[in-house]
Amino acid sequence: MSEPKTNILWGGRFAAGPDALMEAINASIGFDRRLYACDIAGSKAHAAMLADCGIISEEDAAAIGQGLDTILQEIESGGFEFSAALEDIHMNVEARLAELIGPAAGRLHTARSRNDQVATDLRLWVRAAIDGLDGDLADLQSALIDRAEAHAGAVMPGFTHLQSAQPVTFGHHMLAYAAMFERDRARMQDARRRVNESPLGAAALAGTSFPIDRAQTAAALGFDRPMANSLDAVSARDFALEFLAACAICATHLSRLAEETVLWSSAQFGFVALSDSFSTGSSIMPQKRNPDAAELVRAKAGRIVGALTGLAVVMKGLPLAYSKDMQEDKEPVFDAADSLALCVRAMSGMIREMTVNGDRLRAAAGAGFATATDLADWLVRELGLPFREAHRVTGALVKLAEAHDVDLAGLSLEQMQGVEPRLTGAVFDVLSVHSSVASRTSLGGTAPDNVRAAAAAARAALAVGRAP
Repeated sequence: MSEPKTNILWGGRFAAGPDALMEAINASIGFDRRLYACDIAGSKAHAAMLADCGIISEEDAAAIGQGLDTILQEIESGGFEFSAALEDIHMNVEARLAELIGPAAGRLHTARSRNDQVATDLRLWVRAAIDGLDGDLADLQSALIDRAEAHAGAVMPGFTHLQSAQPVTFGHHMLAYAAMFERDRARMQDARRRVNESPLGAAALAGTSFPIDRAQTAAALGFDRPMANSLDAVSARDFALEFLAACAICATHLSRLAEETVLWSSAQFGFVALSDSFSTGSSIMPQKRNPDAAELVRAKAGRIVGALTGLAVVMKGLPLAYSKDMQEDKEPVFDAADSLALCVRAMSGMIREMTVNGDRLRAAAGAGFATATDLADWLVRELGLPFREAHRVTGALVKLAEAHDVDLAGLSLEQMQGVEPRLTGAVFDVLSVHSSVASRTSLGGTAPDNVRAAAAAARAALAVGRAP
């Protein structure tokens, strides 16, 4: 295609072409070409509806449909020539359609505007992105559940403030993230319901005087319904913001898991080892195995949160209906969706291929007086102490153990009785990390049997899936 001096779709109003800088700032084809399949699908549905409503002839509709199919093949084969002078994907497709089928192409834009066209395209694209992410997140959940089942009884330290708190199991830890990603999937699906309404037929902002059937095009494109207000249909981008918000929350969950992966794979922790597939070496230090994939997952949360913030700032002051500012909606959406999908897949690979060091986990689980709470609970349960008194007694025993450089189980009964005379030898039954986790049988607790049951329930729920 040769580039015209004035845009063929609005050039009649202008005597000269745009300045090169104007063309550069105005053109979006460099990024919105990704909407080509959505744009062509919307145009085919619109043309078919126009023919069914008697607005254009069946012959013109057939020619339009065939021409659009040809353009789709050209784009997908790499043979389509995109033009910056034609601004965007909509004009590029329509200009090529005119070359292929002649004047009939000009009838396609009857009863629609680029305003409702682009809103429709972006909703179709976001809907597909949500569906793709749902599958990726389900795969990550599956990897986490696999790990939970394999290590349901593997004792490790649970942390608060990154200090050893109480023993948990590695499987329990994995299921915590599986639960987070289940909520992320639910947020995406909830957002999908609001995405899945059709703006097509709202035209520029006020609707159209042509007798169109918006319900027909909505159904043809898989939308639940047409949007009810034409102004809202072309100016709303809250669906994109909601999608980005769901992406940002999911990215923070991934970042937390990535951070723990970085920590756990360090020599200081040694809880896990990443596979060669998800590690890199150092250019100068031959001993290094760097968790670069996890670090990049952690970092990309920043750009995803930034995409949400950026679009929110773009939209915050716009009057109804459409403004060119909204051209800036696509790049953050595309980038966030791409980044999140990459991060989810990378994390799935890391989880599946990592090696878990059970011995190191078990040794670390007993550090930092991790069973102190179990001792306090025992004092309440067996000696009838109020919890605050039991807390005081346990704190005194921890201080005594620190002074003798032993853990709680390393104190003698006589030493313990010097703090609380009513203590008996039975107290030692609750001071092991295995006894600690086995006792946590409350709903949602870390007891290995709980973890196995929770993993089975999570796998069953995953198998059922969630219908879009």
